[in-house]
Amino acid sequence: MNVICLVVDRLHTGHLGAYGNSWIETPAFDRLAGQAFTFDQVLIDSPRLESLYRSYWQGWHAMCPQEPPQHRPTLCAMLREAGINTALLTDEQVVASHPSAIDFDELIEIDPPWQPQAAEQIEQTHLARCFVQVIDWLESAREPFLLWCHVGGLGTVWDAPLEFRRAYWDQGDPDPPDSAEVPDRMLAEDHDPDELLGIAQAYAGQVSLLDTCFGALLELLESGAAGQQTLLVLTSSRGFPLGEHRRVGPCDEALYGELVHVPLLLRFPDGQAAAARSQALIEPADLWATLLDCFGVSDLPPSPSAGSLMPIVRQEVQTLRDRLCILGDGAERAIRTPAWYLRTAGQPELFAKPDDRWEVNNIANRCREEVECLQNVIAQYEQTLCLK
Repeated sequence: MNVICLVVDRLHTGHLGAYGNSWIETPAFDRLAGQAFTFDQVLIDSPRLESLYRSYWQGWHAMCPQEPPQHRPTLCAMLREAGINTALLTDEQVVASHPSAIDFDELIEIDPPWQPQAAEQIEQTHLARCFVQVIDWLESAREPFLLWCHVGGLGTVWDAPLEFRRAYWDQGDPDPPDSAEVPDRMLAEDHDPDELLGIAQAYAGQVSLLDTCFGALLELLESGAAGQQTLLVLTSSRGFPLGEHRRVGPCDEALYGELVHVPLLLRFPDGQAAAARSQALIEPADLWATLLDCFGVSDLPPSPSAGSLMPIVRQEVQTLRDRLCILGDGAERAIRTPAWYLRTAGQPELFAKPDDRWEVNNIANRCREEVECLQNVIAQYEQTLCLK
């Protein structure tokens, strides 16, 4: 079996039809959801790419205070021993220069856009250039392979042709912005709602561009022989705040759902578990364990928290854990359980899950015992990881 792992940075879960969006047209992603197993509750363990990719490629949780042991093999090192060809394709320097990236057999770096401006044609956009590189690589790939693609298009430049964002403009709306710069700021409490509307329209246009580019890749897999034996993984390394907590863009990387809640869809070559979904709590290191499981690598080094997702896909179990912990900047921490989401920066904030999807109603003052209990769980979890 082959694997394509597509990580699209800054993809907001709420802007995909498979996760409830109904105002952005994403036919390719919708088609993928009909062919794939969808995980609804996936949270990153850190918004820092250095730590996140330690989880992806070594199964080492971001809260572990020390680096993995030097003898601990990476995902690619273990796959090489199993005879799997590996390649990393990325436009993100942090990913390309990650210590674990050296174990890929091939590294394809895509130059970032030198001047952010809206393109006139789809082919001129940065996302299109990235997907052309992906398709070109696949046409000459040596099987079996793992192709890991990290694309920063939604956090790098919003250069979709302007008609993409205008498609979400309604009569009476102010004109959407024409800048390709990615916004990154804290909104004032009395900010103009029209300003936020234009930003949302521009982001929606970029998602539509992404869907168009992804559609070409999906069509190749659906029609080509290699696609019949290739697992396609679609996820994101971070979401993109769009004013939900007055934050637009990366800003201060506050650990709210719009940043830490990401999509994860697995399209299996034999149609296994197509259109099925799970509410299990999933973290990035699970992808490390899942890929090794799919390639038949059984002698895994111990991981502080990771588990393969295949038992969930095969409906052998419903979940792997009852909590997820997230490491933020400084003293900020967060924890998600089936019933709660707690963010600890400054005054603790508590939100009821799954009903309060985007953390609108802070009930910490009314549930002090739950806040204290969850804070203790975070401290115990972090202390446990210190001993790993």
